[in-house]
Amino acid sequence: MKLATFSHGGATRIGVVVEDSIVDLTAAEPELPRDMIRFLMEGPFAIDRAAGAAKKSTNRIALKSVKLEAPIARPPEFLAIGLNYADHVEETKMKRPEFPMFFNKQSSCVTGPGDPIHLPRASSALDYEGELGFVIGRRCRHVPRDRAHEVIAGYVIVNDVSVRDWQRRAPTMTLGKSFDTHGPFGPWIVTPDEVGDPHKLDLKTFVNGEQRQHSNTKNLIFDCFAQVETLSTVFTLLPGTIVSTGTPGGVAAAMNPPKWLKAGDVVRIEIEKIGTLENKVIAEPSSTDLI
Repeated sequence: MKLATFSHGGATRIGVVVEDSIVDLTAAEPELPRDMIRFLMEGPFAIDRAAGAAKKSTNRIALKSVKLEAPIARPPEFLAIGLNYADHVEETKMKRPEFPMFFNKQSSCVTGPGDPIHLPRASSALDYEGELGFVIGRRCRHVPRDRAHEVIAGYVIVNDVSVRDWQRRAPTMTLGKSFDTHGPFGPWIVTPDEVGDPHKLDLKTFVNGEQRQHSNTKNLIFDCFAQVETLSTVFTLLPGTIVSTGTPGGVAAAMNPPKWLKAGDVVRIEIEKIGTLENKVIAEPSSTDLI
């Protein structure tokens, strides 16, 4: 099942994507919550009701008539991991990590499928990172690896957009990973029953149609379930938390010379069984000034 947040007719709500249409859960199941985090908090009850609506409801809207939003507008946590594919470790000329290298992306960086990525005024070293992400579906702590699948609500595509010079200025990497608009993800949340094994998914990233990255999630150094175990050992994971699982080789920073993203570039990320995430780069507009 593909769970989406969408805007239509001046309102934003959630639905289930079925082929070329979306079932409006607000109309089909009005007792369900109208935002994704509250929906996930309802657990199996909400999932079962949504699945039933997807099969029988006539409350459908053509997908081309809606605007898909980020599935979760403001996740409680947006976590990511560095150096989690061997070929990316090699291209960065860094040592393979013996322990997962987690960092935070500020949740204000979230933007949706089709929304622009800003080329910041503060830097031209703008890079892409095509990644598989997963969404936590229930409040959890101390989750063993063999039960980690129980707390994952579904999978998404993430572009871990990075401003490389700012990323290198501090060891936490948070500044270079958290510029506004630098957290596109979506286009929807695909539930685990539809994805199957998350560690057998083909991943490709294109810039203006040129393939830059191609790998498979079987090549993750620390897989999704190991990441859940590590993170939940330290702190409570909350429903709606996004975890981005790392990028393979082929980033712009590793090229000679680097092929930084420019205004007008289009980044498209494809992940098997999930879909496509596409965003265009634009110059940071003056409307972002708040003083």
